[in-house]
Amino acid sequence: MTLSKIFLLAFSFFSLFFFTYTEGRVHAKSRSKHSDIVSHVSLPPAPAPASPSYYKDSPSPSPSPSPIQSIARVYNVLSFGAVGDGVTDDTQAFKMAWDTACLQNESTILLAPDDYSFMIEPTIFTGPCKTSLVFQIDGTIMPPDGPESWPSKMNKRQWLVFYRINGMSMRGGGVIDGRGEKWWNLPCKPHKGINGTTLPGPCDSPVAIRFFTSSNLTVQGLRVKNSPQFHFRFDNCQNVIVQMLSIKSPAQSPNTDGIHIENTYNVQIHNSVVSNGDDCVSIGAGCHNVDIKNITCGPSHGISIGSLGIRNSRACVSNITVTDSVIKYSDNGVRIKTWQGGYGSVSKITFHNIHMETVRNPIIIDQYYCQTRNCTNQTSAVYISDILYTNIKGTYDIRSPPLHLACSDSVPCTNLRLSEIELLPAHGQFMANPFCWNAYGAMQNLTIPPVSCLLDGIPQFLPQNNIDQCQNNLYQTRM
Repeated sequence: MTLSKIFLLAFSFFSLFFFTYTEGRVHAKSRSKHSDIVSHVSLPPAPAPASPSYYKDSPSPSPSPSPIQSIARVYNVLSFGAVGDGVTDDTQAFKMAWDTACLQNESTILLAPDDYSFMIEPTIFTGPCKTSLVFQIDGTIMPPDGPESWPSKMNKRQWLVFYRINGMSMRGGGVIDGRGEKWWNLPCKPHKGINGTTLPGPCDSPVAIRFFTSSNLTVQGLRVKNSPQFHFRFDNCQNVIVQMLSIKSPAQSPNTDGIHIENTYNVQIHNSVVSNGDDCVSIGAGCHNVDIKNITCGPSHGISIGSLGIRNSRACVSNITVTDSVIKYSDNGVRIKTWQGGYGSVSKITFHNIHMETVRNPIIIDQYYCQTRNCTNQTSAVYISDILYTNIKGTYDIRSPPLHLACSDSVPCTNLRLSEIELLPAHGQFMANPFCWNAYGAMQNLTIPPVSCLLDGIPQFLPQNNIDQCQNNLYQTRM
């Protein structure tokens, strides 16, 4: 081969490499309406450790360094007219990007890019889409700033709603900023009045992100802060994975539950950090098969099942596990709360390997839950049974007993089992006695403090109808 031919081949190879590389760089920075790129989707985190790291501020879950690569078409909201200055209304750009991505026959990514702040008015993103969709938040998204800025004809109880979605992932390294402070300061909020009282005036406040009647959902990797009310809410959903979230709002922000689920089943909530003004995770009626693992919770109101049975309603909750977690500086630890007058059942619940750090009510069942302090006694109640507490250790705030098991007068709790409980006062040497009322169960080994107030055996009356109705409901759900 002659020298000239060798030179020609080398030049051709260099040109091909150079222009391909240059085209890729220009393509990446362009605002084209859509593009085919390689999307780097993180692998699920490693399983939670057998014991949480008690002496760190929070767990540090990190995705596997090995990416899964998949081809997906990207729809950047900037290409649909979004400005991203934090002031301009970018709602229509997001809706057009959603509608376009949702109609595609191939996997798509709706992208809110980094270095931009997008203000979005209350909106419903409706499915079903033709295929799976990723809502990629790398920048900041936020609602209008407070009640006065909220569109007058818009619902003030919700901000972003995802309805009838199947196969969606919401992810990214960005921020969802609920801008909740002006909502928290409404006169009607409990912390504004004297001794927890409320004052007259409008009180509706929006949930930040709500999924309704949806399935096969993943929410991961986001930072969410300062929601006016709940940060995330899942209603009538199934097959939900929530992981690697950071949720944060002030300890005095009212009703700012981190993650709330209602009539939702087959749920995993893993490897996340939540500090807020209400429950880190709250589980409402109609939920089953829920696994909560490796959560750092607090300051907060703890991890709660309930409240259930409000306004004499039926509540069925079963197969819930809370494991390998830390709850700190919170009003409650692991809690089951029900209103008087409800019916249904809570059963097959496990709280295992949980560390408490200065928690006021580390283990609590409250079947007299009441927000007004003047609730009347009622004879019916949600039936609580088959609750297992194991390896729960740490310190409690001495203003309340370490265990508070207040079951209904007419419907006792049954089969409460305690093992490896070790709860010591956070300050001083005084050891408060546990409180039990109409609670049947047993210590499976010595606990600290001893729970001698549990009743032995099985009560004479058990509300079998409550159990049967919930079992029938569970069977119908599986059909």
